[in-house]
Amino acid sequence: MSLCGCDLTWEKPDLGAPPPARFREANPRPAPPIAAGRDFAVKFGSKELTGLVERALDDNLAITAAIARIDQADANARIASAALWPLVSFGGLAQRTQIPGTQLSATPNFNPAQSLLQGAGKSQAALLDNQATFNATRTNLFALGLNASYEIDLWGKNEDASKAARLLANASRFDRDVVEIATVAAVMNAYFQVLAAQDQLRMATEHVKIAEAVLGAINARLEKGAATMLDYGLQAAVLQGQKATIPPLEQTLRQTKVTLAVLLGQTPESIDIKGGALTRLKFPRLAPGLPSEVLLRRPDVARAEAVLASQEFSVLRARAAFFPSVVLNGQYGLQSVVLSNLLRPEAVAWQIATGLAQPLFDGYNLQGQYQLEKGRYAEAWAAYRQSILNGLADTESALIAMKETAKSVKIGVDALAAAKIALDAARAQLLEGVIDVVTLSTVQTTYYQYDFNLTLARLAYFQSAVSLYQALGGGWSPTTRQIEITRANEAYEADRGPYP
Repeated sequence: MSLCGCDLTWEKPDLGAPPPARFREANPRPAPPIAAGRDFAVKFGSKELTGLVERALDDNLAITAAIARIDQADANARIASAALWPLVSFGGLAQRTQIPGTQLSATPNFNPAQSLLQGAGKSQAALLDNQATFNATRTNLFALGLNASYEIDLWGKNEDASKAARLLANASRFDRDVVEIATVAAVMNAYFQVLAAQDQLRMATEHVKIAEAVLGAINARLEKGAATMLDYGLQAAVLQGQKATIPPLEQTLRQTKVTLAVLLGQTPESIDIKGGALTRLKFPRLAPGLPSEVLLRRPDVARAEAVLASQEFSVLRARAAFFPSVVLNGQYGLQSVVLSNLLRPEAVAWQIATGLAQPLFDGYNLQGQYQLEKGRYAEAWAAYRQSILNGLADTESALIAMKETAKSVKIGVDALAAAKIALDAARAQLLEGVIDVVTLSTVQTTYYQYDFNLTLARLAYFQSAVSLYQALGGGWSPTTRQIEITRANEAYEADRGPYP
């Protein structure tokens, strides 16, 4: 029904097919949720990393802002729910009014006897003008009373608005968990980058020492005439090339520490990160479980679902706005022109009224609002479906990365060991004069490259564990989702005003 000629039928889009039965990159069996941020950091075996994660959870400003958004959402839910209750206000009035005599009478009061006292020579018109009097009237009014109004929610418009806002309050809590998981992941990845940069700096320093030793040997042979300046120049270039790798590594290390300080909510000057080595870390054991479990554990999916449900109520509210609204108004109080009579039974005054309003034509405002909310629902539906696809894709990608980087680390260890054997043999053969310095330079470059590549592979391996932690919802579970919803409901019930 619509007096505006708008079609109010609405068919919600289908939420889509159920998730797949298994991940392609994992065995199809259930798995418990992985540990939350602090507990997950412990699995890497670094006390410093665990401490950094704890500081980030306590002091990170993005998490603090997300918590503030929860307070805002709770307040908006209370504001949106206010229309479900009567509006009652108390008022008092003390008023004294003077009404001019000129407003009450057009003819002034005139006393002829007074004209004799004015002396001769004055006309009667002048005397009338001088002696005209207008008697003003003064009145008092004292009042005390209550005013109340209440809209009867016949079509559920106010209830739908309340439910939409409360679901957004739920979404704000899920959003805080999304921010928390992302912060924990960023802290761990930054810490791993610090360790990788320190490992590479140690390698670069060791490689410089090796190149210096080789250059010294070549210089000794040059003095004896067993080497040429070409040999010396080639090795000197290798040495300088190794030294040139140190400044960029120093830059990466120090800048990553700055980034880590910001994640902790601290200034770079106020924290000291010791670091260590990637080889000292432990790799946690992670099992993804089933796709349906992952979707229940991810807070971003829960947030998108809450937003979608909220928008559905917004559509219903916009549709209910086309129908009549009924408002009850009431007044009860005391009124008197004399203050001493204000509390007498005869001073009681009351009024009850009912108002009915039906929109007929508003320049298509209601139609536009209805279409707008339906468009927002379609957008929220797409975002919800996208969050599901992202969750499944993130998990598959993290599983692939974890498998392939593990292979890279194993191959890199074997390749580095072989390159080390070749380097030791080449150095010995150079001193014996069996090979030239060009061959040695090639072997040295290969060894340096394998050493750096192994560190990068280890970094990617540990970061793949963090990616899987993030993809699986960072310690979430269906129980966690229900806890967040319960917290939102408790926050709403905690301050509903004086009404039952």
